[in-house]
Amino acid sequence: MYPLGFAGKARSTLHVLCLGAHSDDIEVGCGGFVLDLISRYHAVDVDWVVFSAQGRREQEARKSAHLFLRGVRRKRLTVAQFRDGFFPYQGGEIKDVFERLKHEVSPDLVLTHYRDDRHQDHRVVSDLTWNTFRDHWILEYEVPKYDGDLGAPNCFVPLEWKTCARKVRYLQAMFGTQRSKQWFNSETFLGLMRLRGIECRAPDGYAEGFYTRKVVLKV
Repeated sequence: MYPLGFAGKARSTLHVLCLGAHSDDIEVGCGGFVLDLISRYHAVDVDWVVFSAQGRREQEARKSAHLFLRGVRRKRLTVAQFRDGFFPYQGGEIKDVFERLKHEVSPDLVLTHYRDDRHQDHRVVSDLTWNTFRDHWILEYEVPKYDGDLGAPNCFVPLEWKTCARKVRYLQAMFGTQRSKQWFNSETFLGLMRLRGIECRAPDGYAEGFYTRKVVLKV
């Protein structure tokens, strides 16, 4: 495979917008990629937006974001409290958040949910991402769950083992409310990254998979 990157960004500021429906979605779906970007680029600015986090979940979202974003040049965290599972019926209010973001940020990269995710909240966030950021590079991440909706990603980010280990360690430490869920464990996270690593022949054997719908190549 021929690798693509951020031309000219290695010594300048890279602006990333991370969007997640719930408090652990960004970390599960693309936490390794975020950690890798921060470690490799001279300056990274991150807007981190969580649409549903209440009570202990809000505390977990804020603590986790600060942990994963340690070392960024500038970070801005937004935690909303839309009702979990009801995003399709709160679309107008959620779109208002996207409209505000459209006027406030111009990211080099947008990380959002997979368009065909079976969780209704995830799909709403993905659809509004594409409606709002129409001239940006958007990568859709995947979240494993009971629904069995994992697909075949067409974009991969190889990760070093130490990055994968940090991601899993942070997830286990930050999201105590999720530990009772059958799928929320180290084996799930490492297993999925191992599978994606096989599919892209990652040097360390691990990767995160993404879906990219539109890419313009400048030769």
